[in-house]
Amino acid sequence: MTRHTPPAPSTATRRAVVIGGGLAGMLGAAALAGFADEVTVVERDVLPEGPEPRRSLPQARHVHLLWSGGARAFEQLLPGITSRWLAAGARRIPLPTGLVSLTAKGWLRRWPEMQYTIACSRDLLDWVVRERVLRLPGVRVLQGHDMLALTGTDERVTGVRVGGPDGREHRLDADLVLDASGRGSRALDWLRALGVDGIEQAEVDSGLVYASRAYRAPAGTEDFPIVNVQSDPGDPVPGQTATIVPVEGGRWLVTLSGTRGGEPTRDPDQFEAFARAVRHPVVGELIAGTEPLTPEVTLSRSTVNRRRYFEGARSWPEGFVVAGDAVATYNPLYGQGMSVAAQSLVHLRDTLRHGGLRAPGLARGVQRAIARPTGLAWELATSQDILYPGALAEGRQPRPGAALANRYVDRLALAATGRAQMTRAFLGVLTMSEPITSWLHPDIVVGALRGPGREPLAGPPLTAQERCASSGPEDAIRARTAAAGEVAAG
Repeated sequence: MTRHTPPAPSTATRRAVVIGGGLAGMLGAAALAGFADEVTVVERDVLPEGPEPRRSLPQARHVHLLWSGGARAFEQLLPGITSRWLAAGARRIPLPTGLVSLTAKGWLRRWPEMQYTIACSRDLLDWVVRERVLRLPGVRVLQGHDMLALTGTDERVTGVRVGGPDGREHRLDADLVLDASGRGSRALDWLRALGVDGIEQAEVDSGLVYASRAYRAPAGTEDFPIVNVQSDPGDPVPGQTATIVPVEGGRWLVTLSGTRGGEPTRDPDQFEAFARAVRHPVVGELIAGTEPLTPEVTLSRSTVNRRRYFEGARSWPEGFVVAGDAVATYNPLYGQGMSVAAQSLVHLRDTLRHGGLRAPGLARGVQRAIARPTGLAWELATSQDILYPGALAEGRQPRPGAALANRYVDRLALAATGRAQMTRAFLGVLTMSEPITSWLHPDIVVGALRGPGREPLAGPPLTAQERCASSGPEDAIRARTAAAGEVAAG
């Protein structure tokens, strides 16, 4: 019997459904708003009215950074959004000028701006986006509704079935359904129910645990840099890190992390001790003279890198796209997830511009485009996480030559500690601003082989003013950083 693809909804009204009202879902609604008359966002939670925590986003209490590559994508979807973040209290921090970072290969010098990051709480970041998107024409949210199933066939998705707070089921017809429901997405099950199967998956789990606590920022530190002590995956020991990010409200958000065998705990009495025990104690010293704003420590273990290769499916139904954490999740320490989601949804918006909501092949084309930023973030995260003791990998294995690629990246990272050109190349990829192939430019390859060309910095490149403003009663910072000298400009 010959099968026929169900037609898209026949009414003149163009409809889209977005599953998930988080950051990716709101960006998806923004991408669709200019091409659909009605965009319905299905969200299981009741969304907060202001910059407050969401029940289904416990990780919001940890450090979140939006890299410049992602921020530019946000701007493409929501022009002027950066100004709104800044007006609400976020900071635009130049990189590496506003960064004191011990990388795996040494301290970075604080050269003039090459890239930037948006620093604020995740609650503020999401709220500003949500407020802006929900004012767009045709966008509405069904709060307190659970996604139950896709409707249609393996050749075309025609909508969704959802359950309301009253327990009743509702059907929403749509020309396009976007799954932005996050790491808990049931897209594989929904597709399997339609007859679409065989989608490859991969996981890399370093056993990472991360713990966070908010502190009152010392007076005079309004322009304080991000301070970050990374681990070295080349050392055969658990990877431990410590990070301070200044956020709105005169606060420092401090996040610690440790891979399997070296995890932080919930014990607030151990928080500072852990921060002092990483590769350099600067974060522990900085928070020693500050006041914790919360008695408890927030701990999270949902840090597995997980990818679903939807772009490689043998067949793909028209009218269905998956984006954001529903496609891939990454070790949060690399800060790639929000940037990947935004860049993915720019691809959706650009594809819609060429053919509209009902263009044949749109969904498959978008899914393949999404694989590009996803693949970059995946390579950056998993190539490092797999090196830690006890790391576990399942599913699709790393590409041949991964070990050689890691050795080259190590050389490049070392060169970035002493050469501005190499720092620029290094940050270009890490901030999702440049493709990873930019590291293969002949000038960059030669620079990596030449090395840093300068003596390594002896300690964290804090300025005298920063040391003074952040010194605790014991002046621990001054003792630790005096040897570094005035090296803020390299």
